[in-house]
Amino acid sequence: MNKTEGEHFDVVVIGAGMSGLAAGIRLALFGKKVLLLERHNVIGGLNSFYSINGRKYDVGLHAMTNYAPGVKSGSLNKIFRQLRIGAEEFKLRPQRQSRIVFNGCSLGFSNDIDLLKTEIGEKFPLQVDAFCNLCEVVDSEFRVILPGGWDVSALEILPQYISDPFLIKILLLPLLYYGSSQENDISWNQFVVLFKSIFLEGLARPCEGIRLILRILKDRYKSLGGVRRMKCGVRQIRTRGDGVDSLVLDDGSVITADHVISSIGYPETLRLCLDRSGVELEENVGKLSFVETITVMKGEPRALGWEETIIFFNDTAHLEYRCPDGLVSTNSGVICIPNNYDYGDLEGLEEGYLRITALASYDLWSSLNEEEYREQKEIAFNKLQGKALEYLPFVDSGYFKEITLACDMFTPRTIARYTGRLGGAVYGAIHKNFTGETHLKNLYICGTDQGFLGVTGSMMSGIAMANKHVLARFE
Repeated sequence: MNKTEGEHFDVVVIGAGMSGLAAGIRLALFGKKVLLLERHNVIGGLNSFYSINGRKYDVGLHAMTNYAPGVKSGSLNKIFRQLRIGAEEFKLRPQRQSRIVFNGCSLGFSNDIDLLKTEIGEKFPLQVDAFCNLCEVVDSEFRVILPGGWDVSALEILPQYISDPFLIKILLLPLLYYGSSQENDISWNQFVVLFKSIFLEGLARPCEGIRLILRILKDRYKSLGGVRRMKCGVRQIRTRGDGVDSLVLDDGSVITADHVISSIGYPETLRLCLDRSGVELEENVGKLSFVETITVMKGEPRALGWEETIIFFNDTAHLEYRCPDGLVSTNSGVICIPNNYDYGDLEGLEEGYLRITALASYDLWSSLNEEEYREQKEIAFNKLQGKALEYLPFVDSGYFKEITLACDMFTPRTIARYTGRLGGAVYGAIHKNFTGETHLKNLYICGTDQGFLGVTGSMMSGIAMANKHVLARFE
């Protein structure tokens, strides 16, 4: 018998990603008996890491948003307070400078919004006042958040602030890549949240990457007495009346709980319920997945003249944020150089890293046999690396090959396999569940499909759902 067989918990949290870990910590802080279940052998979910030949590779984390160390009301600082973690523990270091390149037009930005304002003033002089006004209203306690604005297209409202459609597309590009589950669009309220997160509060990263954050969250949860089971997910959610009766785990054991919070996705969760299997769940499965290539190099990328932290690029006049017709799209993407955060003189990465993210088709990647899969990975890797080098200062191809130490790549098939996300959809369901409520009175959703994305947003979601649906009931 497993040690949790037949046990009863105050709360079971399904999935040990960022939102699940944050929910578990918040609940354990208030003395709840919490069980955190994770199907895989590492925590982190969509933001995790893996090892090849002793070298660690981050998954997901390019940057943590909402870096505003001096702003107490900032989202990240709220998380530190809610989880009772010292901000200094994350050892966050700000980005140096990043860039958006859209059909030949380039705008630089950093954690100082004045840089972006200056860039817009130079490239779009008739729009600079309008952009400054947009920044002010977004920063004024989210006064532009609208009732029902989660379902309203940002493209419908933005012209009220910015009259140049080309500038609108440029500003949208980073926000889409860092948080939209919709093709070529984003809801207005999510636009507001991400605009503030990226442009007004800024980007940062710990030198050690996602592993440091995961270790802090895991240790915090453990110190509070939280129970965690790895390599054990949920096979079935049994219902009785309008609530969860029990959970059948992958190993066949059965447990019960007063409340269940799931971070594995909305359709993925409902698919576990005996009363909710069916076609209607599949209609909400996200269509957007990605490939990412990782190149490890000798020395610092800045020695090659590569100074920027992140480059968002879009080659065409049209916004290219959609599931591609082929295996992978090189029309748009994200180039990230993790070395180019301001780590200071005393720390830094031992090797150079180049990460390239692009949109990909889950259906096409999943249809390949193993031989085709390996061949297409190599082809896609070379295409994307070639595309990235077009946006970086020139480096001789022979020399670049000489300084390359290792390479790897993951695809939508990898994402689906290791996260359980249907369709390899990194940003989850098309339609979000902003209340976190389901058809069962004691089953709730947190994380990506509750509507807040990225490392910061996911943690905030886990905390908010724990507060709203469990802790508030005990006040």
